[in-house]
Amino acid sequence: MNDPNTRIDHLLSFLYGEETATRIRPALTAQMEAFRAGFTQPAAPAVSPETGRLTERDAILITYGDQFRAPGQAPLRTLRAFLDDHLHAAINGVHILPCFPYSSDDGFSVIDYRQVDPELGDWADVAALGERYRLMFDFVANHISQHSAWFEAFRRGEAPYTGYFITVDPVTGLSQVVRPRALPLLTPVETAHGLRHVWTTFSTDQIDLNYANPQVLLEMTDVLLHYVAQGAEIIRLDAIAYLWKEIGTPCIHLPQTHAVVKLWRAVLDAVAPHVLLITETNVPHAENISYFGAPLAETGSTDEAQMVYNFSLAPLTLHTLLTGDATILSQWAAGLKPPSPGATFFNFIASHDGIGVLPARGFLDEAQVQALADRTVAHGGQVSHKANPDGSTSVYELNVTLYDFFNDPAHPTPAVDVRRFLASQAILLSLAGVPGIYVHSLFGSRNCHDCFAETQRARSLNRRKFDRAALETSLSDPAEHARLVFDGYRRMLHVRRAEPAFHPAGGQQVLDLGLAVFALLRTPPEAGRGRPVLCLQSVSSQAQTVHLGTDLFGDHSDSSYHDLLTATVYATVKGTASIELAGYQTCWLVA
Repeated sequence: MNDPNTRIDHLLSFLYGEETATRIRPALTAQMEAFRAGFTQPAAPAVSPETGRLTERDAILITYGDQFRAPGQAPLRTLRAFLDDHLHAAINGVHILPCFPYSSDDGFSVIDYRQVDPELGDWADVAALGERYRLMFDFVANHISQHSAWFEAFRRGEAPYTGYFITVDPVTGLSQVVRPRALPLLTPVETAHGLRHVWTTFSTDQIDLNYANPQVLLEMTDVLLHYVAQGAEIIRLDAIAYLWKEIGTPCIHLPQTHAVVKLWRAVLDAVAPHVLLITETNVPHAENISYFGAPLAETGSTDEAQMVYNFSLAPLTLHTLLTGDATILSQWAAGLKPPSPGATFFNFIASHDGIGVLPARGFLDEAQVQALADRTVAHGGQVSHKANPDGSTSVYELNVTLYDFFNDPAHPTPAVDVRRFLASQAILLSLAGVPGIYVHSLFGSRNCHDCFAETQRARSLNRRKFDRAALETSLSDPAEHARLVFDGYRRMLHVRRAEPAFHPAGGQQVLDLGLAVFALLRTPPEAGRGRPVLCLQSVSSQAQTVHLGTDLFGDHSDSSYHDLLTATVYATVKGTASIELAGYQTCWLVA
């Protein structure tokens, strides 16, 4: 079933039944035709089933629209200026975290989906960013602010908004519902028709939308197409796992939720095939990768998201560098296999949220998860918990900057600290997929305790905003750890984007070269284009010796190995090269 319109018909019937599907299909068709009429398709890139639309040059910066601030300048313009001055040769994409008017959660409680927050700039500023960088937008599809026009109309009893939200009698049994927060699921609100209890998965300010109402699906599909019209090439489906609610079920990963994602994918395949969907599902690995969907015959892709967040990478990398043992990380990485060449992982270790530990379940035991929580608290962070169906709570998220998790703020040792931190980022950059780089990882930011004190929200520890002039001063000092991290990170990005072996569809083989070494052999996806790269990462503070035979690269083997990062040459003696890795050293070797 490759034809997008055939898929749309099938999915609408699955969601709403044939009669309703037949009734609403003309409205959806009209939306798609209106979009086609007003949208100029970008020049089609060369796409093959083996390589897809992504390349080794793709690296996405995750940032708030007002991350960099300068007096008298719209923050989105300041962001563009900083990127142009420092990062245009290192990254080619920008994930602008929600840049819409909002009421809480640093943007994820959207008041108006179709407007840019005037405090940040306007759509013209977003378009200016898109002239040079691939744009990734947040589609906060699960919920909307209680201060939105939609919810205010609901409270006044105005159609059609009375059907846009989910009301539940508070005596209803909801114990089966999976909760990402240790907060009440229902929120009482006064309306023109009396007290109503509305479904709020994440907070009292974030009101869940009712996708069982087809009008909501049509409305949100229109928002999706609006983002494409404004230049989005990658669209992040925020908290998508909770989208569809059905009392008596866990209300997570429901078949209807997958069907909605597949429908949006089919709509985009029909009218904007250059746009990629990425799902954000902070859940165990097997559940997470289910959002790739099923392969589409003869297309080299799948029928759901082209990318999924690789959530397990973060807690497993933390465990690896905390223990100095890469065994679990290596075993997990050996099993990473996207379902088709046209689908891939979005690899990240840090983000605007905390570091989720649910995706480590099945790989780390409870003691190992608790060790991560203990390190977080010891280094000045916070630990968030989730509610379980039996009434208990369990560790859900580590709220700490990545740099401070790895390095004790009370006892800094910059020479070691910077190497240890960059080791985590080298692991991220070496894996098959597209790297997502949180802006604070570029500078090794420390916990923002003032931010936490101001908001009393644990995630604020990792959400400091920069005065651009002060940041530039810090980056101009060669002794500052921020400068050391920034230079080391940019060096890896520059090297990575020049090597076809780092293509998302390239080969990836995990090698066993010792407990304290994470080793990947990356190979180009197409014969004759590029060369293999052997990525060696010491995960221990102790020196490691790795012995490599000259036959490792097959026909590419030579009498020596060359490190792309340092230009060091390692000669072979009697067919073997001995690589001495210092503590936390990274080597990217070619023959």
